[in-house]
Amino acid sequence: MRAAPVMQSLPFDPADARTILAQIPESAAVFALYGVETHAEPYIGRTPNLRARLERLLVPSARHPKRLQLAGLVRRIEWRQTGSEFESLLLQFHLLSTVYGTKGLERMHLRAPAFVRFLGSNPYPRVVVTHRPSLREAGWVYGPFASRAAADRYVDEMLKLFLLRRCTDDLHPDPSFPGCVYSEMKMCLAPCYKGCTDERYAEEAAAVEGFLATRGESRLVLLRADREEASAALEFEMAAAIHAQVQKMESVRALAPELVQPINRLRGVILQASASPDAVAVFLFENGRMSGPADFSTVGMRIQNEQSGSSSLFAQPIAVEAVPENIPNSATRRARAVLEERMEAVLAELHAEHAAPTQVERQGHMALLKRWYYRPEARRMGEIFFPDAEDNWPIKSILRGVGRVAARSLASRVPPQPSKPERD
Repeated sequence: MRAAPVMQSLPFDPADARTILAQIPESAAVFALYGVETHAEPYIGRTPNLRARLERLLVPSARHPKRLQLAGLVRRIEWRQTGSEFESLLLQFHLLSTVYGTKGLERMHLRAPAFVRFLGSNPYPRVVVTHRPSLREAGWVYGPFASRAAADRYVDEMLKLFLLRRCTDDLHPDPSFPGCVYSEMKMCLAPCYKGCTDERYAEEAAAVEGFLATRGESRLVLLRADREEASAALEFEMAAAIHAQVQKMESVRALAPELVQPINRLRGVILQASASPDAVAVFLFENGRMSGPADFSTVGMRIQNEQSGSSSLFAQPIAVEAVPENIPNSATRRARAVLEERMEAVLAELHAEHAAPTQVERQGHMALLKRWYYRPEARRMGEIFFPDAEDNWPIKSILRGVGRVAARSLASRVPPQPSKPERD
């Protein structure tokens, strides 16, 4: 298990505040301010400019007499530089949960994500939306969704494709039971009054479970095959009807992004900018816990020049000279193999450090992942990659993502060039 984050520390004296704060970097960081009493709760925060934030908190200002001032209470400053907002939020959550436990979630305004739960252990399975997934049935819990409304919509649209029951009662089938509106509308197999055999209902429940587990792909494969068969037999009306079903199912599938998976199989590699200028931060999410960051060095990599609009490759981001185009193919393949081995080693390190999460960690890390993933694409910094169908990491795709993250990080560090004066 990865040890607690290493924090830099500095004693603080209110009488010499400016001299002490001059030793603190002007960079993004997560910090904690400690008082004289060891049992007192620290002040924990994150900021894009550590020195400026601490000057506001620890240096009194005559112009702002009502501003929060902690100089008289603080005796030690601890901080750690971060390369991205994602890393800052994860570190801040770690510090807050260490001090406050479950209240750390409330202090960061983190809400439990919404999940779709398939009640497969029920004699007559059904689907519900919940914020408290059962870990004993983690293979039947799918998510996280952006919100409860998104999960409810997905369930409603999905159930229109099947004949699964929507009632919440514990059923005791009785032929004298009058049924409900869904059975009258032929939208349910009506097991409540033995409208179908138990075997037929189990078959329908298995189809729903397969749809949830594969985000509709299991059903789409069969429908596409039937459509091709009908088209080959020149039964165009039937093919058109099946095509309409395919379109409807694809529209329902689109309501569940790639992040929506059985939570016991939800794994992802997240790339973020690093506090080190020559690296990219790698995070690993699996078993409900986020591990990392582990720095992946970009020294020696060829980074695509995205701003040029071309596919030309340039040397490691801080280099100036372009990579020669006459590099032997064998050398290129060997260099790529080395990079792939380095990435596999980083992922193996993160996996080895992984440990079973506590309940607070699981809730917080899942909520942080959900908050980051469902941001608008223009505001979501970094990239995420999921394993393929064989549960292997797409190493080449991850390395291309490293190049993109490194290029954007480099561009953000380069100061804008002054515009040339216009000629008369």
